[in-house]
Amino acid sequence: MDVVDIGAKLALIYMPFLFALCFHEFAHGYVAKLRGDNTAQMMGRLTLNPMAHIDWLGTVILPILSIVTNLNIFFGWAKPVPVNERNLKKPRTDMFWIALAGPMSNVLLAIIGAFIASAIAVRMQTSDIQQPMAMLLSQFILTNLFLAIFNLIPIHPLDGGKVLARFLPTAWNYKLEQNQQQLSFLLLLLFISGALRFLVYPVYFSYQVLLNFFGAFFHA
Repeated sequence: MDVVDIGAKLALIYMPFLFALCFHEFAHGYVAKLRGDNTAQMMGRLTLNPMAHIDWLGTVILPILSIVTNLNIFFGWAKPVPVNERNLKKPRTDMFWIALAGPMSNVLLAIIGAFIASAIAVRMQTSDIQQPMAMLLSQFILTNLFLAIFNLIPIHPLDGGKVLARFLPTAWNYKLEQNQQQLSFLLLLLFISGALRFLVYPVYFSYQVLLNFFGAFFHA
C-alpha cells in the first residue's frame, strides 16, 4: 500500500471516526452542563477539538495502526469526559441522561449523514463528486451507528452500563463499578476475538433503514 492509498484510507475511515468520537464526548459534557455539572467545561472538554479528547493509544495509535496494516479489527476510544456527580441534583437520573447523550449524539450524526447521502444520490447523480461523497458519507453513517450500538452494550465502563445503572439496585451498581477494569479487559478480549462481530447486523440494518427512509423521502 503506497502513501496515497494510506492517505485515502485515513481520510475515508479515520477522519469520520475521530469526529464521531469527539462529538460523542462533547455530547456527554454538554448534557452534564445542562444537568448542573460544568466540570467538562472547566477542564476544556466542552469542545470538538480532537486534542481535548485524545487518548493517544485508543484514539490515535490503535485505530491508525489497524487501518495501515489492514487488521480485521478496528477498535478505539477517547478520554472519558469527567462528571462530578455531587453537582447533579438527581445523580441517578442525571447520569442516565448524561450517559445516553453519547450514543444518541452518534445516532443524530448518522441521521444527518443519511439525509445528506440521500440528497446527493438523488440531486447530484451526474456530478463527479457524487461517488467519493457517497463513500465518505457511507463510512460516516456506519461509524456513528457502530459507536452508538457498541456503547449501548449494558456493561461498565460503556455508556450502556451507566444507562442500565438507573434501573439497578445501588449495591449492584457499586459492585459493577468496582470491577470496571476487569470488565474493560473482558470487553477488549471479546472484541479482539471477534465475539462482538454480531454488532454488524444491527449496524447494517439501521444503516439500510435510514437510507431507505430518506431515499423514499427524496423520491416522494
